[in-house]
Amino acid sequence: MKALVTGGAGYIGSTICSALEDAGHTPVVIDSLVTGRREFTHGRIFYEADIADAGALQQIFRDHPDIQATIHCAALIVVPESTTMPYEYYRDNVACSLELFKTLKNLGHGRVVFSSSASIYDVVDGFMVTEAAPLKPTSPYARTKYMMEMILRDFCAAYGMQGIALRYFNPIGADPKMRSGIHVKHPTHVVGKLVDTALEKQPYFEITGVDWPTRDGSGIRDYIHVWDLARAHVHAVTGFDAAFERAGQPQDGYLIINLGTGKGVTVFELVQAFERVWGRDIEKRLAPPRPGDIAGSYANADRARDLLGWQAELSIDEGIASALRWGEERHKILKFD
Repeated sequence: MKALVTGGAGYIGSTICSALEDAGHTPVVIDSLVTGRREFTHGRIFYEADIADAGALQQIFRDHPDIQATIHCAALIVVPESTTMPYEYYRDNVACSLELFKTLKNLGHGRVVFSSSASIYDVVDGFMVTEAAPLKPTSPYARTKYMMEMILRDFCAAYGMQGIALRYFNPIGADPKMRSGIHVKHPTHVVGKLVDTALEKQPYFEITGVDWPTRDGSGIRDYIHVWDLARAHVHAVTGFDAAFERAGQPQDGYLIINLGTGKGVTVFELVQAFERVWGRDIEKRLAPPRPGDIAGSYANADRARDLLGWQAELSIDEGIASALRWGEERHKILKFD
């Protein structure tokens, strides 16, 4: 089958493309390359265009009428940056997604798997959240993801589309075959920063926030290997009908599914795991929370197992090891100025 992957030249989108290919499917990539990397599109069907460009999307579906679903990954994703650039985040994430969904509806290609975020959840007692947990997006980034979900849900209810919102927890690692990984020169992901510290590209790693109400005071997260995350998208697009049948065919045509390991790991514990895999200590400092930070959460992933037949398989150590290897090898693929 073919699937359209928006943002398919990014970290997660390109890994999803690799997982689709490894499973025998064909990704069709649309990416503006504002943050994505052309290197991740080599050998793939690629359209350099904005997702709000209706003409470009019409051409894609004329060229590939056999596309069976759209995986929507395209978005700006840096939480602290979103607090200083809210206009760009609402424009690129919300306004452009609105136009994308409208065009997909008009073209009669209404099956959408949406890359959402666990950052929209409120903090709950015990930190484990189900899909029914209360929502409280606390940053412009998180609010854009919430708004994008609401738009897609309303489109599904009104226009007969079908949407699966996959609420990501915290992706780490790289494609095990080293085809892609974190693609920015200065990573903002926690493991990317740990790798840069280990490789002496930055002098120390900051643990931001140590007074949260967790077992050791640092934030708690659910760190999921990006390859497990990518596999979940393959399960979603190939098992679209089955997922809706198992969910009892919701009237609004919309499903919400957490993607995580089901295990909460604090930042201190993550750093300890990193040092164990790296085989030596790294320089670290304590710092205040960043704008938009929360104590955190981790997933109840039962619904992903029940509806998609998917569960995380790779360990946090495997995620760290692949991130370290990518950090040492990415210069072979990516060319930075």
